[in-house]
Parts: sequence; structure tokens; C-alpha cells
Amino acid sequence: MILFFGVRPGKTRTHNLEGVTCPYCNTKGQMTASSTPSFVHLFWIPVYRLGTNLIAECTHCKRGFYKEEFTAEMKQVVAENIRK
Repeated sequence: MILFFGVRPGKTRTHNLEGVTCPYCNTKGQMTASSTPSFVHLFWIPVYRLGTNLIAECTHCKRGFYKEEFTAEMKQVVAENIRK
């Protein structure tokens, strides 16, 4: 019997971070956050969620920020909007 299993990303969700200032260019209201979950799959059916990659980007200066680089303001808005 052949068994197909592995790890695949889920659907990416993108949200605007209203009122957040970019720490790089100091432009307010131009930040977007994207979250992509990773799943263990068996026969291409998601079985278990491994984790979620969270990245923010300023649409003005195009600077990207990993979750470890988020400011307190970014963390607060992400916690309120994305992780519902």
C-alpha cells in the first residue's frame, strides 16, 4: 500500500492593520499582515496544524517584518484582528 503524507501550507489570509505605523518609514495605515498555516496531510487531506507563519508588510516602503520583529502596536492589532 502506498501512503502519501507530508507538510503543506494552507490558505493565506491577508488583513490590513488599521492605524499601525511602519517602524521603518513611519507611514501610518499602510501595513498589511498575512498568515499562512502549515498542515500535516495524509492523502492530501489536512490532518493536524503544525503552526502559522505570520508576516507583515508596509505597502508604502515594501519592507517586510517577521513575527519576531513586530512592534507592540503591531502585535496588539494582529491579536485583535487575525487570531479571532
